[in-house]
Amino acid sequence: MAAQIFLHIKLPLLGSENMRFVFLVAILLVLVGFPAYAEMYKWVDEKGTVHFTDDLSKIPEKYRSSSESQKTLKEGPVPKKEEKPVSIPTPQKPSEPVGFEIPIKIKGEVAVAEVILNKQEKHEFIVDTGASFTKISWKMAEELRITIDENTPFIPIATASDVVLNPLVTLKSLSVEKAEVENVDVTIGDLPGYEGGLLGNSFLYKFKVVLDPINGKMTLFSLQEEPSPDRPGGYGKDYWVSRFRFYHRILERLKHMKASYEKRDLRSEKVSLNRVINAIRYFENQLNELDRKASFAIVPRNWRE
Repeated sequence: MAAQIFLHIKLPLLGSENMRFVFLVAILLVLVGFPAYAEMYKWVDEKGTVHFTDDLSKIPEKYRSSSESQKTLKEGPVPKKEEKPVSIPTPQKPSEPVGFEIPIKIKGEVAVAEVILNKQEKHEFIVDTGASFTKISWKMAEELRITIDENTPFIPIATASDVVLNPLVTLKSLSVEKAEVENVDVTIGDLPGYEGGLLGNSFLYKFKVVLDPINGKMTLFSLQEEPSPDRPGGYGKDYWVSRFRFYHRILERLKHMKASYEKRDLRSEKVSLNRVINAIRYFENQLNELDRKASFAIVPRNWRE
């Protein structure tokens, strides 16, 4: 039996039918706003059993006077929770490596780029990814005030007709546009028919080189990334293997030349022998320094062979 709610509302005597309709709608809204209740009855029979019913007529007449009435809130439909769509995070793409774009000129069949030596001298260099060392001319060495003495290492350089010994010196810095490398080994010697220099792997070894002669540019991508277990020191296996092989290979060649000079034992070759000995000493020190850096970066031993 539903609870009864009495509202005493005096409708205005004056007004139109529309006004009366508005008041009736207001009454309905008020009634809807109240929660609905159901009346329950509790009664106990002669055996002491407790019974519940929502219909008074179902209680035997002799127990009606002793029954108890109580109101319970009717259960309405449980409002459904609005399910928000689960947003699945979009996997981030690995960041593209940023390279240094460098304008180049094509002269004949070679690419030429502008290079700055020790942050002061600017010259054009032929880009040669197959050359072991960067090469500067004697004129450039003079402009940079580089001195050659009895302690300067010399290394063998193969020419079209012979193998010659060129001095090896270290520049404080070498930069091509914004790509810069410090402590770059360069040889000194003039290129036949060309006043510029040669940009070789003593600078380029730290980059992946992409030449685009059609668009007149070269892009250098740094090989160094964030250090990780598979990239000790920020470099991958190929980098470490190639650096150790380079030093082992050049030392093997220098020691072979030293043995040849000593075997011939010619007075005219004494100077060349001393220069080669200095080069061996220099590259052994370089190899030891590389091995020290590799140990600090925890480079696997089989990458250093």
